[in-house]
Amino acid sequence: MGKPTLCLDFDGVIHSYNSGWKGADVIPDPPVAGALAFLTNAVASFTVAIYSSRSHQPGGIDAMKAWLRHHLNATYEADGDAVFHHIEWPTYKPSAFITIDDRALTFDGTWPEMGTLKEFKPWNKR
Repeated sequence: MGKPTLCLDFDGVIHSYNSGWKGADVIPDPPVAGALAFLTNAVASFTVAIYSSRSHQPGGIDAMKAWLRHHLNATYEADGDAVFHHIEWPTYKPSAFITIDDRALTFDGTWPEMGTLKEFKPWNKR
């Protein structure tokens, strides 16, 4: 049996997304602090799948791959490619053991109030 799947959102989780949306193939900002170290550790225990709203848009996956490879190699040199080659890039949201996303709530069986949803802010906007 293989490793469980960890699905990671890209913008706001791996890519800091400080500049906001510039297009599927434009990724101008640095990584979120600790993201690269997290990925390096995660590939040992999980099948890591990076999925984003960019994933189904022309140039989106290629841009995310180039961005991540650049930052991994700049930080870890030759070891960056070793981490990079363990990452999957689905074009659909995969069935995952767990997902990390900056724009999601954990459903605990209780439906949230509409006001709670309307007031939601991702971690980097609070």
